[in-house]
Amino acid sequence: MSDNKISGNLTAIIVDDELHGRENLKKIIETYCPEIEILGLADSVVSASELVNVHNPDVVFLDISMPGLDGFDFLEEFDERDFMAVFVSAHEEFGIKAIKAGAVDYILKPVNIKELKQTVKRLCGLRKTRINSKITFEADKLIIPASHGFNILIIKDIVMLEAKGCYTNVIIKDQKGITISRTLKDFEDVLPKANFFRVHKSYLININYVKEYSSIDGNYAVMTDGSKIEISRRRAPLFIQKIKTVINAV
Repeated sequence: MSDNKISGNLTAIIVDDELHGRENLKKIIETYCPEIEILGLADSVVSASELVNVHNPDVVFLDISMPGLDGFDFLEEFDERDFMAVFVSAHEEFGIKAIKAGAVDYILKPVNIKELKQTVKRLCGLRKTRINSKITFEADKLIIPASHGFNILIIKDIVMLEAKGCYTNVIIKDQKGITISRTLKDFEDVLPKANFFRVHKSYLININYVKEYSSIDGNYAVMTDGSKIEISRRRAPLFIQKIKTVINAV
């Protein structure tokens, strides 16, 4: 682990197809945000993906409009993201889409120093929460530390979990979904595999809430709440076998 990881500093890369945009943001961050070390600059989605694989940064500062693949295409390159994404764009109309894509924040160009500092403060808080805490499994509950305290989830009441970048939306029986600052894999590692199955890169479902399976126009699991969850072609045979095993065990 690097000294920066230990000290709590954030590592980052900047992705922007314009040289001026990359260099300008780098200079602003180095001048006003000492909590961040810039590890590299990328001018495209392809080079950005390479930098992520090499450096494993905490944060990616990401432009949206780029030739060929854009910023949203970049995020879709990763089944699960260990980094936090911050869009830096001159186009304010993509804000809602950015949040839905799991971005931590959305900064408009030209960059406002005060807003950037607020974003960096938030990034530091999120990273500290993720590093210094982990999900624990106790009896029939999951205890999930958070910046405000902790969340307690009753495992049998979890219907499914949906990946939202470095966040996970947890759907609870008869309740609204809860968005938690953990990756889907974090949950997959601790939830009992007898009941939970990863049907897709974006979904982990509780098989006790599966009402129907359909192979019409793809593979889908219909949950008791009516939601229709896509099952990847590779995982479909394993899912069917899992359901048969559960039925035979009853």
